[in-house]
Amino acid sequence: MDEAARIPEYKLFIRPNDLRELRRDIWIDEPIPAQLTIEGKRLEIDVAYRGSHIRDFPKKSYQVSFYKPKKFRGSNHIHLNAEYKDPSLIRNKLSFDFFAELGVLSPLSRHIFLIQNGKAEGVYLEIESVDENFLKRRNLPNGSIFYAVDGDANFSLMSDLDKETKKSLELGYERKLGKPEDDYFLKELIFNINTIVNNEFEKEIQKFVDIDKYLRWMAVIIFTSNYDGFVHNYALYRNGETRLFEIIPWDYDATWGRDVNGKIMEPDYVPIDGFNTLTARILNVDTFRKQYRMLLEEMMKQQFTVENMIPKVEKMTQSIRPFVKQDPYKKHDIDIFDQELSVITKYIEGRRKYLYRKLAILD
Repeated sequence: MDEAARIPEYKLFIRPNDLRELRRDIWIDEPIPAQLTIEGKRLEIDVAYRGSHIRDFPKKSYQVSFYKPKKFRGSNHIHLNAEYKDPSLIRNKLSFDFFAELGVLSPLSRHIFLIQNGKAEGVYLEIESVDENFLKRRNLPNGSIFYAVDGDANFSLMSDLDKETKKSLELGYERKLGKPEDDYFLKELIFNINTIVNNEFEKEIQKFVDIDKYLRWMAVIIFTSNYDGFVHNYALYRNGETRLFEIIPWDYDATWGRDVNGKIMEPDYVPIDGFNTLTARILNVDTFRKQYRMLLEEMMKQQFTVENMIPKVEKMTQSIRPFVKQDPYKKHDIDIFDQELSVITKYIEGRRKYLYRKLAILD
């Protein structure tokens, strides 16, 4: 093994009876007690499976809640993602880091090697929970946070799931932080997105949404091609001081040239003008549309380039490769892992060509 290559080792111990209970029904969210040793420090935790369709995969993802102590390294909760369908195991982290580089609030993440009851479970991505500690870590004002839990988080009055009028304006969201009265601000946002008349939209929407942050978030979705990114895979943060909503990305493994099933993604998979009602209304405003185009062009000159991204890909893949070879779910696919640098390179080249061809529709 390359002596320079090191990622943290996490040792998870679950009593046999508790492990049997955890496995009895993978769809139950009720956590079970366990111990987690991180770099020599033993912690009492609660652990549960996390995710929706990913629970069916052989390599499980986990949500960890610290019990004793209640907080570890400034967090009450962390997520351990298996990244099972991503042959590179880096797309989520690559995306989160890219969002942060381009000025969008984004979770911190790092690769770790998980051992459960003495058995290697493989390479995981530890992801910061988006909660009050997320705000404290960044010295951000208190506010409310809403998770987009399904496709109804589409900023529309119409359900994305059953194509009928929503029964409530907050449908598709779950309040993670804040008080019940904060739901009013979310409902007010959705209502105004859909009812402000066109000639007042440019002025009025800026009372509810941080437009620059939204356009930057849009741009990174477009660069990474997260198909679900516009109606799912995000959280809303209402800044308590500015009283504006900002948007935080989540679940970006189906990106950078591979779809949710791990299949090769075509460069034109996600259109340059995206989806959802808020995006459509924002791009219907000349000023915002030109601002979005300028952002895309500027970022394609500086950040969304092979020269900027591929060294990051190389560094991540080299750091985890020795551990992928020990991952019981991935070690037989090391040749596929090694080809991912080429897959991501070709994706960036193809996506840039597509975007340059489509810039004219933003005029």
